[in-house]
Amino acid sequence: MQSETAKSPKSYFILLLVFALLVITASEYIGIQSIKFGTVKISFLPLVYAILITMVLGITVFRKGILKKVYSAENVNFSGKYLIFIMLPLMARYGADVAPKIHEILRVGWIFFIQEFGHLCTVLIGLPIAILIGLRREAIGSTLGIGREGELAYISEKYTLDSDEGRGVLSLYIIGTLFGTLFFSILTPVLISLGFSVEALAMSAGVGSASMMTAASSSLVASIPAKGSTITAYASASQLLTSFMGTYTMVFLAVPLQRFMYKLLVRGGK
Repeated sequence: MQSETAKSPKSYFILLLVFALLVITASEYIGIQSIKFGTVKISFLPLVYAILITMVLGITVFRKGILKKVYSAENVNFSGKYLIFIMLPLMARYGADVAPKIHEILRVGWIFFIQEFGHLCTVLIGLPIAILIGLRREAIGSTLGIGREGELAYISEKYTLDSDEGRGVLSLYIIGTLFGTLFFSILTPVLISLGFSVEALAMSAGVGSASMMTAASSSLVASIPAKGSTITAYASASQLLTSFMGTYTMVFLAVPLQRFMYKLLVRGGK
């Protein structure tokens, strides 16, 4: 009995790997597809299909039989816990993309630092809205940032993920994972059609989420292939800087601001 139980998580993990390979193969086979709405051309990338497929198959009505084993609690916990390690090769690729354009990036380097203040908007705009719709301590976790690894680590260390704050940041992390990539894939070509600079959009792609950055920059490249290397370099540099500077912006600026606003909005923070 014990040996069968011990083997179960391992067999589920093998199923997860096979399932992931099949989803990736199907998504790559579909390739990049585009839809035009007037002058706006929206490109859907293989990453978007992979997310949609796994989202749909994860719905309770489909999560039966072998899919129930694929979406087991062990696999879900493993995927969430070790996601950062899976992203490390991608981070190394970012560095390789930045190097050829380093002189061009340094000429506008100060703009990269200014964009870090955009992280405060989750507190300035998101916190009042969260309080308005009835959230309390959950709002601390859900509005500290975009709910990626940095915010997740900070909240889990300070409050634990079993707290109200932890549930708030976990909810945002899940929502960002499920819908963030889709949102950026659609928004990017719309902003291009409105006349935004390609370089500015590439820089804004580095929000601190590897998947969101990849979706946004890939959509830009699909729309303007001639500037592919510039787009990738700017987006990668922005992502690297956000991953580094975003932590300090969160701890020294966003956290104190959030505490002040929370106490002010809820009359003492209760």
